[in-house]
Amino acid sequence: MPHPHLPTPEALAACQPLPLRLRPGEDLRRSVEAAVAQAGVSAAFVLSGIGSLRPACIRLAGAAEATVIDADLELLTLAGSVSADGAHLHLSVADAMGRVTGGHLAYGCTVRTTAELLLALLPGWQFGRAPDPATGFAELVLRRSSESA
Repeated sequence: MPHPHLPTPEALAACQPLPLRLRPGEDLRRSVEAAVAQAGVSAAFVLSGIGSLRPACIRLAGAAEATVIDADLELLTLAGSVSADGAHLHLSVADAMGRVTGGHLAYGCTVRTTAELLLALLPGWQFGRAPDPATGFAELVLRRSSESA
């Protein structure tokens, strides 16, 4: 019996790639959320992201607030989910000495020279967030578009 949360081959075939190039001065998280909203879908994944940032605002594991790193940084990775409720994205960045920092992408990460992203839009799905008693956090809820809330 198929797992109830796994997409069908038809649903996977409906996945639409959306490559993006962000320009200097753009807020990385706001730009991703805006691109998904503009595409008219309520479910997407960021598959890949590279580029450069200054500053980076990263919420480290277990921290309540974001840490600001005001230096020239290379964006090594960016991945996560985007819903109508917002984005849950993780990133890793490297400084000029090659030291890597990673965590949750917060608002305020500004593109320094470029950001090159690949998103997967999922028009047959709706993503949302709801409290999960097992974790104590608002976690991803997956629904096919035809399902009721």
